[in-house]
Amino acid sequence: MSTYRSRRRKLMAEINVVPYIDVMLVLLVIFMITAPLLTQGVKVDLPQAAARPVNTDNRDTLVVTVTRTGKYYLDDRLITPAQLRTKVATVLRIRPRTPVMIRGDGRAAYDEVVRAMALLQSAGAESVGLLTQTPAGAEGAGPGR
Repeated sequence: MSTYRSRRRKLMAEINVVPYIDVMLVLLVIFMITAPLLTQGVKVDLPQAAARPVNTDNRDTLVVTVTRTGKYYLDDRLITPAQLRTKVATVLRIRPRTPVMIRGDGRAAYDEVVRAMALLQSAGAESVGLLTQTPAGAEGAGPGR
């Protein structure tokens, strides 16, 4: 019986991590492929203006985009004017001091941007800001500086 015990294998108490590494690498590849797709937004050519940045005190900001074809997007989701008014009114009821900004395409019709501003003000936005792009070479050359 003593010869039987000497031939018996000893138990290993180690974890085999190779399958976990394989799963991790597959997930890494999946996230690397899908991440750029998730961060794409609505493409607009913002008008250029030398203006100072607005301080929003790290609060969430509602961004309404007006494309050159006159379509509205709320935080990069296509939305109708009626839905825009309802959703903005709901958010402003919950968080009344939420900043509201408009990203208007530089080639959008002026009346579309004004119509968006009127919609936002009728939804309860006290003030509406306009987002612009700083022209090249005009860093910090805004009014009041």
